[in-house]
Amino acid sequence: MSNHSPAAGRSLLYLVVAGAAWGTAGAAASLLFLASDLGPLALSFWRCAGGLVVLLGVLAVRGSRAVPGRVRPSAASLIGTGLLFTLFQAAYFAAVRETGLAVGTVVTLGAGPVIIALGARYWMGERLGRGGVTAVVGALAGLAVLVLGSGGGEVRPLGVGWALLSAAGYAGMTLRARWLGQRGAGGDPLVTTAWSVAVGTVCLLPLAAVEGLLPHTADLGRVLWLLVYVATVPTALAYALYFTGAAAVRAATVSVIMLIEPVSAAVIAVLLLGERLTGAVVLGTVLLLTAVGALIVAEARRPATTAPTPERRAPQSALR
Repeated sequence: MSNHSPAAGRSLLYLVVAGAAWGTAGAAASLLFLASDLGPLALSFWRCAGGLVVLLGVLAVRGSRAVPGRVRPSAASLIGTGLLFTLFQAAYFAAVRETGLAVGTVVTLGAGPVIIALGARYWMGERLGRGGVTAVVGALAGLAVLVLGSGGGEVRPLGVGWALLSAAGYAGMTLRARWLGQRGAGGDPLVTTAWSVAVGTVCLLPLAAVEGLLPHTADLGRVLWLLVYVATVPTALAYALYFTGAAAVRAATVSVIMLIEPVSAAVIAVLLLGERLTGAVVLGTVLLLTAVGALIVAEARRPATTAPTPERRAPQSALR
């Protein structure tokens, strides 16, 4: 049986769109920092809080909907995913603060696929094979060239530690989504995303309050529109697509596809923010997109997996 099903194709497309949308968050954040004194923790808080408002509105309009073949995860399971999401976000910003954007990004996004590949291999028995390993190595090389090619960035041990912690949170979130998806227990992606940003909102509020919750700006309208964009596109929309795709695609493949994020950010920086197009940006982008394309083709050719029957699903206690 071939895996060229509409559902498989949609899952891969969802991940590509989510990764591209994540990349726009950096450009929006840069514009916000230029237009106001909003700090990264406060921005992350408003991103989560605004995303929660958007998602609750969508859920209210859509109404509750049972997904055939899926077990509803417990509140504890949803909170667990939310805590991993919050760890991923908060530790990343701490890494950027300690060791800079370039090093923090490379370590976080570079370590993520490695941790995920190992976790998927030993936890779920998913093997990448030689072609997959080659694609992962190529993607990581492209990431390093793309982000570090400008020569910027200072390696500081504390910042690297925060970045590795962020990568662990991201890996845990991805592996958990895949593990639940394999058992038909992923639930509604919109609900999972809403819980995740709700947990993030609660956890980030005290940190954002210390940093400074309200922006001081002479251009309040622009700041508000940018906050609405960050909450809607790279948060509510992107994470809903991410949780949908991550439940159906191999975990290591998910992590490499999401490396489209820095490519998207680089393209926006060159086209809209006036940054110079360098050889490193071109080479890194080509390497990354080639690796991502190779894994997408490999994933699309994989035999379709059979959805788990109720007898084969993990007991409810294992999902809590």
